[in-house]
Amino acid sequence: MLSVTPNPDLHGLIHLISIDNLCDFVHTLFFTLTDICNGPLVSMLPPASLESSSQSSVSNAPHFAKINRRDGAGGWSPQVTDSQPWLQLDLRDRMEVTAVATQGRYGSSDWVSGYLLLFSDTGQAWKQYRQEDGRFVGNVNADSVIHHKLSHSIRSRFLRFVPLDWNPSGWVGLRVEVYGCAYKSDVADFDGRSSLLYRFNQKSMSTVKDVISLRFKSHQAEGVLLHGEGQRGDYITLELHRGRLALYLNLGEFVTPGSGRVAVTLGSLLDDQHWHSVLIERFNKQVNLTMDTHTQHFRTKGEGDSLEVDYELSFGGIPLPGKPGTFLRKNFHGCIENLYYNGINIIDLAKRRKPQIYSVGNVTFSCSEPQLVSTTFLSSSSSFLSLPATPSASAGFAVRFQFRTWNPEGLLLSTQLALEPQRLDLQISNSRLPCKSITQKTHPAVSTGHRVNDGLWHSVSLSSQGLQVTTTLDNEPSSTIELGDHMEAGNSLYFGGCPSLNILGCKNPTLAFQGCMRLISINSQPMDLNRVQQGRLGNYKELQFDTCGIHDRCLPNFCEHGGQCSQSWNTFYCDCSGTGYTGATCHNSIYEASCEAYRLTGGSSGFFSVDPDGSGPLGPTQVYCNMTEDKVWTVVTHNSTDPVRVQGSTLQKPYVMKFNYSASPEQLMALVAGSEQCRQEVMYGCRKSRLFNTRDGTPLSWWVDQGGERRTYWGGFLPGVQQCSCSLEENCMDMNYFCNCDADTDSWANDTGVLSYKEHLPVSEIVIGDTNRTGSEALYRIGPLRCYGDKSVWNAASFYQESSYLHFPTLQAELSADISFYFKTSVPSGVFLENLGLKHFIRLELSSPSVVTFSFDVGNGPVVLAVKSHVPLNDRQWHYLRAERSVKEASLHVDQLPLRFLEAPSDRHLRLRLNSQLFVGGTAARQSGFLGCIRTLTINSVTFNLEERAKMTPGVSVGCPGHCSGSSSLCHNRGRCIEKNSGYVCDCSQSAYGGPSCKEEVSVSFDRESSVTYTFQEPFSVMQNRSSKTSSDYRESSRARENIAFSFMTTQSPAMLLTVNTFSQQYIAVILARNGSLQIWYSIHVDRKPDVFSPSPSSLADRRLHRIRIHRQGKDVYLQVKEGDDMNLKYSLSSDAELISIKSLTLGKVTGVDAVDEEVMRAGSKGFIGCLSSVQFNHMAPLKAVLLNRGSSLVTVRGHLVESNCGTLADLTILHSQSGIVVGEVVQKDDSSVMCDVMAMLCVMIVRPYANLTVTRQGPQIGLL
Repeated sequence: MLSVTPNPDLHGLIHLISIDNLCDFVHTLFFTLTDICNGPLVSMLPPASLESSSQSSVSNAPHFAKINRRDGAGGWSPQVTDSQPWLQLDLRDRMEVTAVATQGRYGSSDWVSGYLLLFSDTGQAWKQYRQEDGRFVGNVNADSVIHHKLSHSIRSRFLRFVPLDWNPSGWVGLRVEVYGCAYKSDVADFDGRSSLLYRFNQKSMSTVKDVISLRFKSHQAEGVLLHGEGQRGDYITLELHRGRLALYLNLGEFVTPGSGRVAVTLGSLLDDQHWHSVLIERFNKQVNLTMDTHTQHFRTKGEGDSLEVDYELSFGGIPLPGKPGTFLRKNFHGCIENLYYNGINIIDLAKRRKPQIYSVGNVTFSCSEPQLVSTTFLSSSSSFLSLPATPSASAGFAVRFQFRTWNPEGLLLSTQLALEPQRLDLQISNSRLPCKSITQKTHPAVSTGHRVNDGLWHSVSLSSQGLQVTTTLDNEPSSTIELGDHMEAGNSLYFGGCPSLNILGCKNPTLAFQGCMRLISINSQPMDLNRVQQGRLGNYKELQFDTCGIHDRCLPNFCEHGGQCSQSWNTFYCDCSGTGYTGATCHNSIYEASCEAYRLTGGSSGFFSVDPDGSGPLGPTQVYCNMTEDKVWTVVTHNSTDPVRVQGSTLQKPYVMKFNYSASPEQLMALVAGSEQCRQEVMYGCRKSRLFNTRDGTPLSWWVDQGGERRTYWGGFLPGVQQCSCSLEENCMDMNYFCNCDADTDSWANDTGVLSYKEHLPVSEIVIGDTNRTGSEALYRIGPLRCYGDKSVWNAASFYQESSYLHFPTLQAELSADISFYFKTSVPSGVFLENLGLKHFIRLELSSPSVVTFSFDVGNGPVVLAVKSHVPLNDRQWHYLRAERSVKEASLHVDQLPLRFLEAPSDRHLRLRLNSQLFVGGTAARQSGFLGCIRTLTINSVTFNLEERAKMTPGVSVGCPGHCSGSSSLCHNRGRCIEKNSGYVCDCSQSAYGGPSCKEEVSVSFDRESSVTYTFQEPFSVMQNRSSKTSSDYRESSRARENIAFSFMTTQSPAMLLTVNTFSQQYIAVILARNGSLQIWYSIHVDRKPDVFSPSPSSLADRRLHRIRIHRQGKDVYLQVKEGDDMNLKYSLSSDAELISIKSLTLGKVTGVDAVDEEVMRAGSKGFIGCLSSVQFNHMAPLKAVLLNRGSSLVTVRGHLVESNCGTLADLTILHSQSGIVVGEVVQKDDSSVMCDVMAMLCVMIVRPYANLTVTRQGPQIGLL
């Protein structure tokens, strides 16, 4: 049994193992390239060793393509009509290649600026060499030489250079050199029914250290490479399973029946008939498993530290499947070379027929190479392969082929049947394989098999006999469809897709096939794809011959925080469900970092999930946020908060209690470090139980801090001194002692106090050792950990010289980076931060008074994201900025402006390589520095201490001047604090609340006919700012995103709360269903059913005030329901499409809306009776628009409305219900009259600075004038 846990200490494990200097050999073999292996390999090759797809002339032949040579026309150039040119090298034997170099054609304007490098052992079945992005950067002129040292060497005989880009003013011109040395190996070939046994000299072999290394290439996705086991339960098995490498390892732990064996897996697509390196290093229970360039560190389970194997180790298979304790596996089919077991060359022993080696079956010592020619279909829209239908000996036809892909959709085969207008289509649909017979009227179909977009090879055959068409997938039972008449294939069969011209009715049903095919046969005749490539057979478009270009984009897995990776041919996706994170790579926490942050978003006291390190590795934890005081307290409980009585303990056998908190130790450490202050109450009562009163000063009781250190100071005193709070206050009951308990009296004494040195908190353990005497006992209670404040919120620095900056260590952001901060300034431009590399960089700057730009270069050329504000950003007010960059995308967010983002191109550079210091507030060139204030700078969720650096930096001062720079929140609920000469004012225009501090609710009471419609001035998507021109490799768009918040109180159901409509008939609706339950409707695609979410069947039509928050980002919808039963839920939409051209938002009754579902229409017709408060949609507050902009053409009011106060009404309702009215009971006509009187009184009583309204009442109706 194995448990995979990170173990960074294993990086040096190989150096601990000394078995015949094996570690030096393995280290050289797998990880380092010696200086000796760098000799030129091309210069001495004969002309016949250089081949090409074509040549433009005799003087441009491939044998002239040697670097720095001027023979012929100065290098190789293909014909201008050659659509897929390549230059091939035959190194005459397998060589180890460590570097390559290219040069243009001498004396010309022909050179290659980008190329692929392929390799092969046979000159067929090529594989692409992948560094970071797959492609190599070439030349910029014809003369300079561009060298590339390979990150991992190639061991192969044939190399192929495939030009991708060249001088646009010239043509392809190439001279090359490769560098390396000879490569020798011992090879064994296994045919799937053979194996080698290494038999020990004694009955069993027991080892504490093991090093096993080998290289293999496999024809199949399954097969055992290594197996050994012992009678006490030890075993080791290394095998291929579904194209992945799996290691099973156990040390002395018997596996119970049914418990299964857990494998550590690595790699994928390992049945590609190319060599892969494996290294297993074990020291006791610590194990490294390395496959090619990827390493997994883990600790194996088991009772012992040694691996005990009985009799023998088998390689290539398990020869006796009936042996007790073994599990049946398929034998390996392929080649193994350089197989070493603890310094022993197994294959060399076998070749020399040594007695320790026993051969089972046919094991040979040269590697057989099956002639399997694959073809890659590159485009999902235009790839196809057309082959003629060869004559069949019998009526009907038969087609066989193999394919592999990641895509869930794609046409595999289409043919026109002789009986027109019928067609027969075989396609991948929803990851399955349906076969359809298509006529003008009917589409009979049958679906075959399991999921086929798993990247593995699948065999499919299609045959017709009489009126039946039979489809067989892999080894599954066949499926058959019946036709109305006899049939036979037309003249051509289309594989992978159809031509753009609708030839013979061939049309891609959805997408063309992207993937690989091989072993195509038609009517039992194999198709020679080499002839297709040469133009002598069939036709094709967008194909790559003699290689399978499939690539596992989930290896390595770029999805963070446990996100599940899935992929298509061109990209990968991360499923963040259940992780607590969101974003393209599950990088961003959906939770705030502290209770202080929740308060700033308008939260109230309650349980919250906080993520103290944000996008870091720790994850979220639940805490209680107490917001009833000026300070916001974060409360973390543990497993023993009740008083505990202790008796019978001594110093030799003390009482010990370990406290398990609701957060992990690492989370607690992050939470405490980010807080301004923490404290924990320790209540301690004693009777004849001492703390420190011993002759030698040895403490009798103590507590343990968060780092595991023993602490002997007690509650209320300072660290490092064995005293209690009564000593500090000079009121101990016996002044000869520093603690009350040390007086050792028969009566109860008390040494209760508060621990407040936060670096030591929380208390992780308490030890009590003096309660074993007669009448001796202690009583203690350790309270919860309580912290307040967020140190990062107001950590700020002011920059007042353009040449000044703060410098920090190099930004660690190779694969992902999130940067956020607040700034305010009065200058028109300036660089916020910059970090440089040799060629790469990342920069954030205010480029003009209203434009913020985020630019970077990871090796694909500079990319620029820009957000333009409709108001100046140099207005001396705080503005929020957040920039992100990952391998999937980059984004920029400023204040409440629409998010701008760019999708990263596939198969390009991924890693941002920086080496300079990080400059904040300026640049390395001391130009274009920022003048103003920056606070709360957080990068990858690590807060930078600007104040500490500012203390020692000229031109920079600590903190920020002004009323709005303090740590207290002067403006709430998204309100902006604006500096004035004699104070400040809160701008509540972006808030749904009003009042001097943006804390007062804006509420309106509705009746059945009431509605408020806010019409957007122009289509909402047009209002979104556009970014400046960016790299063409990136795709820019606006991320689908909505934020909705409101409160309501009602007794009516069904009811319409809110609807958002677009010009394209999309809509969002929030309603109460017939039973009063909340429902959220998202209709993003008119031709699909809407997504409907109902968080709870409980009725919310209960006269209580409910606060609703809905946040959508892409497919993810986050719902928060406050008051009553608090809920925090996440849902997934069926699409991440955005709302296109938002037309209007309506509160209350809706009529005359087309394309709305029946239940939504029913709720809309019923309207809403009750109170709506603090409604916000993105940055719009429609209720405030009603009250502040009466007469505006954007606001339409129907029916009777009255300004109200939902919170006060809810309180009155609760009091009213306690007087005898049942909560939730429907209000009758007389009751509604009373309710209207109450609301009218409230409108008179509640004075608002923006409410110049006249309220009239006539009978049961209230009018707003």
